[in-house]
Amino acid sequence: MERNLTKLTNKIHDLVVVGGGIYGATLAWEASIRGLSVALVEKGDFGGATSANSLKTIHGGLRYLQNADFKRMRESIHERTALMKIAPHLIHPLPVLVPTYGHGLKGKEVLSVALAINDLVSFDRNRLPDSQKHIPHGRVISKQKCLELLPDIPTQGLTGGAIFYDAQVYNSERLNISFLRSADQKGATLANYVEVNGFIQNDNRITGVTAIDRLTGNKLDIRGQTVINTSGAWVNKILGMVNQQERSPFGLAKAMNLVTTRPLFEKYAVGIDSKNSSVDPNTVINKGSRFFFIAPWRGRSMIGTEYAVYSQDPDDFQITEEDINQFITAINQAYPGAKLKREEISFVHGGMLPTTNVNPQTGEPILAKHYQIFDHSQTGLLGLISLVGVKYTTARDVAEKVVNYLFKSLGKKSPKSISSVTPIYGGEIENFNAFLQNAIVENQAKGLTESTIRRLVYNYGSAYPEVINYLDNSESELAVIKAEIFHAIHQEMAHKLSDVILRRTELGSAGYPGDEIIQFCAEVMSKELGWNSEKLQQEVQEIKNILGVTPVKISV
Repeated sequence: MERNLTKLTNKIHDLVVVGGGIYGATLAWEASIRGLSVALVEKGDFGGATSANSLKTIHGGLRYLQNADFKRMRESIHERTALMKIAPHLIHPLPVLVPTYGHGLKGKEVLSVALAINDLVSFDRNRLPDSQKHIPHGRVISKQKCLELLPDIPTQGLTGGAIFYDAQVYNSERLNISFLRSADQKGATLANYVEVNGFIQNDNRITGVTAIDRLTGNKLDIRGQTVINTSGAWVNKILGMVNQQERSPFGLAKAMNLVTTRPLFEKYAVGIDSKNSSVDPNTVINKGSRFFFIAPWRGRSMIGTEYAVYSQDPDDFQITEEDINQFITAINQAYPGAKLKREEISFVHGGMLPTTNVNPQTGEPILAKHYQIFDHSQTGLLGLISLVGVKYTTARDVAEKVVNYLFKSLGKKSPKSISSVTPIYGGEIENFNAFLQNAIVENQAKGLTESTIRRLVYNYGSAYPEVINYLDNSESELAVIKAEIFHAIHQEMAHKLSDVILRRTELGSAGYPGDEIIQFCAEVMSKELGWNSEKLQQEVQEIKNILGVTPVKISV
């Protein structure tokens, strides 16, 4: 990918996408692969806001059974399979264990029926030829077996457990980048650190956006037949630049996930009910409690998700120490065996999600369940569409629907979508385990360790040789990291130290990698990008602030 601002501004694009999170990235890929010329701009780094707050779980939709929402189940199941096919290095099956209590809605009998229905609804889930991507049948287990697997869970009323499988993203930031790299390969023009500050308008038609390059301060005009606003929590702020009456009806919730220094559970992701009442008035079956998900991830645990109503400016978003401590308390109440302490939280992921209302009984936000496409031509403003997504798993599917809608609105015949079966950047892998083993054997002979090759394959997939091409004569771990930095700078638009630490590599997305690594990366980037010592120290301090190394609030 090349950040070519001249190319961005010297033509009229079919589509201008505002926002480089997962919805913007999948939309750019979907539109590009179907023949549209695309420009995409992001005011920060790609995937640097709410998309970075993913719980890393690609849901098959089992939870929709409580709403009897079989349509959403099928969509989620299809997308889980599609993502494992097009990004096999990043998406992998995840075993989930939910303890069962009593003989009511949380009991083994009810969950046994739910698992059977889930298997029936997902009858075609194993159509991929790679057996590593197959999702086994769900099953219930005895109380004794459950305690063997989860020895510290509460035992009062325990009757057993239910085991099913979902999928997990090894690195959600690289999934976002991979969609963008695929769009770039199909001709899309992309730029991070380009902030939209207005619209180009002729009478009642939007013909593009005005923007500022945050790296140089230069002003830009980016023109397109249609502008699609995929700016997430900033959707209304962007719409306010054209008309204060053009607004999404959604409110916002603060969402938070925690990464721990130690794994709470090593083999299974575990679903634990909290003791705090949470009632969703739209649910057919209400369990009367919150559900925390604790998943093993890179030798740690990812725990989520905590929600709270958020009514402030999205630019002022932050997770406070009070937020973190309240979440830890809730986790320890739900699962006393965790005995989780503040110092065991290695990283805090925070973001904002759309809501439809506030629960009057609990004061908690009611999350939006369905994406929305707002065509502003219906209010007399042509050429502008806003997209509000609600779920990471189905972003590709929503992008497909948006492009279908776009072709229909233009009165053009829509080419068939092939994005659900076309591998994205790094995804050219037929059999993941065989590919990984071959990579290990081939590169161990060159001096690279198994753990290094495993990490490279899980992050870059079939494209990992592109990183190795930047290696100098040394095969040390620092040399490999240096190669990743060069790759990030020259191939993936990394401009800041945080881009490399948090979103191009896996160095910092699970916690602070240590002063030595941070300083090493900063010095490599400084030399390559021509930073002076003041700029270098500024970049180091910024990443330390983000990762909570200094006593400041953690913010997106």
